[in-house]
Parts: sequence; structure tokens; C-alpha cells
Amino acid sequence: MKRIKDKLKKTFNSISTKLAVVFMLMLIATIEVIGAYFTRQLEQNSIENFQSSIQIQNVVANQLASQLTRDNKGTNDRLSRIINDYNNDSISEIIVVDNKDIIRAVSSLNDRSRIGQRVNNNDVKQVTSTGRQLTKIVDDNGSNYMIQITPLGSGNGSTSTVGAVYVRASMQNVFQDLRNTSMMFLLASLIAAILGAILALVISRAITRPIEEMKSQALSIADGDYSSQVKIYSNDELGQLGEAFNTLSVRIEKSQEESESERRRLDSVLSHMTDGVIATDRHGNVTIVNQMALNFLNVKEDDVVNKPIAEVLGIDESSQDLISNQKEIVVTVNAGTQDEMILHASFSLIKRVTGFVSGSVCVLHDVTEQLKNENSQKQFVSNVSHELRTPLTSLRAYIDALSEGAWKDPNIAPKFLEVTQEETERMIRMINDLLSLSRMDRGVSRMDLEWVNLNDFVAHILNRFDMIVKNDKKKGEKKKYTIKRELCNQALWVEIDTDKMMQVVDNIINNAIKYSPDGGVITVKLVQKQDRVILSISDQGLGIPRKDLNKIFDRFYRVDKARSRAQGGTGLGLAIAKEIVEAHQGKIWAESSEGKGSTFYISLPYEPMSEEDDWDEV
Repeated sequence: MKRIKDKLKKTFNSISTKLAVVFMLMLIATIEVIGAYFTRQLEQNSIENFQSSIQIQNVVANQLASQLTRDNKGTNDRLSRIINDYNNDSISEIIVVDNKDIIRAVSSLNDRSRIGQRVNNNDVKQVTSTGRQLTKIVDDNGSNYMIQITPLGSGNGSTSTVGAVYVRASMQNVFQDLRNTSMMFLLASLIAAILGAILALVISRAITRPIEEMKSQALSIADGDYSSQVKIYSNDELGQLGEAFNTLSVRIEKSQEESESERRRLDSVLSHMTDGVIATDRHGNVTIVNQMALNFLNVKEDDVVNKPIAEVLGIDESSQDLISNQKEIVVTVNAGTQDEMILHASFSLIKRVTGFVSGSVCVLHDVTEQLKNENSQKQFVSNVSHELRTPLTSLRAYIDALSEGAWKDPNIAPKFLEVTQEETERMIRMINDLLSLSRMDRGVSRMDLEWVNLNDFVAHILNRFDMIVKNDKKKGEKKKYTIKRELCNQALWVEIDTDKMMQVVDNIINNAIKYSPDGGVITVKLVQKQDRVILSISDQGLGIPRKDLNKIFDRFYRVDKARSRAQGGTGLGLAIAKEIVEAHQGKIWAESSEGKGSTFYISLPYEPMSEEDDWDEV
């Protein structure tokens, strides 16, 4: 039922139905107006014609007047013969009265008894007294009659009335003809209305069909479908409108493609930018934000869109002031944590051709590494200056003493020269280490990689240190230590630069020897875990404080600066070791407990080799 109602409602709301109804109503109204006028005129003409048809002819009227003038015994009979001889099918009754309102003759034989009686009709009395003709239509129990009373003059130029003729005629045929004519007109009007309605529907359909197609095309365009075209039925205004609509559809499609292409290009640019971009409206509320900005701020898009940009950036300033002043500010995200990020934010206004400001764009640039590098460079220059100043000051002092005559003293001069030589060698080692780090930083340090059995490689290094331990015992060195081995039984083939990796292991073992107590045990362990090979070197020294563990691989960083410098360290060994290990796609780290010693770990990538692999010696 609801579907029928909706369908009927849609039909009656259609412009085609409305046009047909309006056209049909106009046609019916026109027919009704014309019909009413025509019927009225027809009725009036019919009554006038009927009235003329029952009018007593002048010859008869004169004869009647002449007989009334004579007024003798045979007058009534002669009057009766005259009206009986008057043949008119429309007249049903004729009565002749004199000027005294006495009935002198009647046409109906049944009413002859009325002759000589006074007429009681006031209309007759009025005519005989005034001498004016009277005509009226009377409805007698559904039968319509026309009564016409004509005065009879005496003639001979006299205006006196000698009597009157009362004529009564039935109008049934007249009104029946009028009803028949009206029914025919009504039937013709109904047929004309039906034909007009059909014609109106056809015409309205012809008019509205292109409009409906244009509506359908407009809905398709709104849904993004530009493939269909409006069919042109004629070259009139509707046809021209259809052609214009097709042209508009093509232009909209082209414009949409260009807009979509531009939007995809913009989205691609924004999504692949290494900087964060935030666009706002003229009130400072965020409208567009790219993924990099979301990553920088560690937020979701729904959390920042339509929010004030000052709130998004965490700035205690109004968004409009921030935009209008076009400031360049520094924003710190996750301050005081390991994920701390420093962003440089620059603002620029979006202006229309008229100069109206419609929004702004904020570009976020990550300057965390830049600031860290700048701080590292400043600290590095300061450390290098400090490290070089100490031996140079010492050299200058000893050289000044020698220049002032100490070279002549055979006891002092050799000691001074020995110290000068040691400080010079220390500076040479430091400069060599700096050059090695510089080459690694610039990526120009060449790696001579070769496949090596790591078990044999570590064992070779430890054998060399065992020889050093034996020589130290022969020389009577006071400090004693033991190197413990825990190597794998299987061959672990890794691709490394043997010279550089030997430098790393030597540096860590030497540090373990330096900081181990007398009689301490240095444990070297090699294990294989999944796709990694892990080499660990443990000592029983004083250990490294927890706060210094993350800094021991920094350049020139020493836990115990006085002791390190006294033992000839440059503070660059572990930094170089880290660079070398990372160049091998490996990782180096340390674990330590104060008073219990430290353990350094070196993890290198490892790919197990099948037994079918053939090795050819070169």
C-alpha cells in the first residue's frame, strides 16, 4: 500500500502530470465558457424565434379588432371562426376578450361555456388597460408554456384598445431541443476533454522527456559517472539545452579529472615529504595534516583536525597571533624522554588574488639530529682541544726545561726525553684514531672482507695475548691475570675485515686487562644464536656505573678520566670499535655491575652453510 501511495505521489508530483492537468483544465474551462455562452445565446434565440412564431399576424389582429368594433349578435361566432381558421401548431389556446374584459371567443371547443364571462386574468386586464403587449413563460407542473397577450386597436389612427388576444403555446419542444443541444455539446466537450488530455500527456511527455534525461544525467554526474549523454530530440530550446548540458558534462568531467589528478599529485607530494605539513583555515584550526606531521607529533589525524594549531603544537599562544605574525618557532616533542624530538616550525599565509587570507601552512622540519650533531661537533672540538692541550703543555714544559740547561744534566735529560717521546706517541695515536673515525664517518674507509672461521680467528687473538701473559711473567710484571676461553666446537664462518675486527677485539681485551684487578679472570665466550654470532668479553674489574653505560661508546668519553689518561688511553677506542662493528652490520653493547666487572658483547650476522657448499682455494 505504501509503495502504491509513493508511486501515486511521485506521479502527481511529476511535471509531466502537472502540465497535462493544467492543459486539460484550461481546455475544459475554455469549453465551458464557450458552451455557457453558446447555450445562453441558443436559448435566447430559440425563445425569440418561438415568440415570433406564435405572434398573431396583423391581418388576423385587424379582423378581430374590426369584429369587436361592430359588436352585434354574430360577432362572437365570427370571432370564433377567425381564431379557429388561424392554423398554428405551436399554439394550444387562443382567447379573445373585449375592452371590458369579457371573453368573446375561445379556440378550444371545451371552453365555449366561458364566452360571455369576465376574465379573471390580471395580465389580460393589464394589457387591455395599458394597450401594451405582454409575453411571459410559465411553468405549469413541469410543463413550460409561453403566454402572449396582444392588444387589439380600433384602427383608423386611433390608439384606443377594443380588446386583446390571449395566446398560450407549449414550449416543451423548444426546451427539449435545447436539452438535446446541451447534451450534444456536453458529449462533444467530454470527447474534446479526453482528446485534449491525451494530447496534453503526449505534449507534456515530449517536453519533459529531455528534462528527465537531463535530471538522470545530473544525478549520474553527481555520482561521478560522466559516460552517458542526453539524447537530442529536436533543434528547439530543449534540444539546445540538451546540447549545452552534454557540453557541460564533458567540461565537468575534464575539470574533475584535472582536479582529481591535482589532488592525487598533492596527496603524493604531502605523503612523500620528509617534512611535516599542517594546513589551517583563517581561524587557525587544522584542516589538512600529512602523515609525517602525525609521526612527528605522535598523534592521530582525528585528534588534530579542526583543533587550533597552537594547541596541536603545544604552544601557549593564540593560533591567530601565531599565524598572523608568521613566526618561526622551535617545538619540542616528548621532552625529557628517549623519543625527544626537536621540530622547527615555519608559517606562511595562504592568500587569494584579492589579498584575503584564507588560511596558513605550517612546515615542520626535524632538526633533532642537526642540533645533536652541532652539539656533538662543539663537544668534539672541545674534547680534541682539551686532549691535545694536555700533552702539548707537558711537551712545552719539558722542552722549556731542556732549553734552559736541563739537557746538560745526565740524570734528568733522558727522563725528560722519554716523557716527551711518550706524549708525542700518544698524540700520534690520537691523531691516527681521529683520522680513522673521519674516514669511517665519510664512508671512505675500505673494508677488505673475507670469510673467516670466527672460532679460529678469536683463538688466534687469544693465543697472542697468552704469549703476552707469559712474557709479562718472565719480565716479573706485578699484575697477573688469566684469560678463560669458552668457544664453540663447530665452525662459525663469517665475512669480516680481519684487521679491523682484530683491532676491535684487541681494544676490548686491552681495556679488560687494564681495568681488571690483580689475579682477575678475563672470560672470552663465543656462541651462535639463530642468525647471529655473539662474542662476549667479561672482566672482574670495578665495573661501569649505570648512568655511564650509554655513553662509553661516545668519542673522548672516559668513566675514570684520570686513570685512563695515565694509562695512555685516547678515549676513542670504543668509538672506533662501534663504527667498525656497525660497518659489519653488527652491534656492540655492554653490561656492567659496579664492583663485579663488565661484559662487552659483539653481535655479527651469521648464515649457516650447508655441507654441500664447495670451497675452492685460490
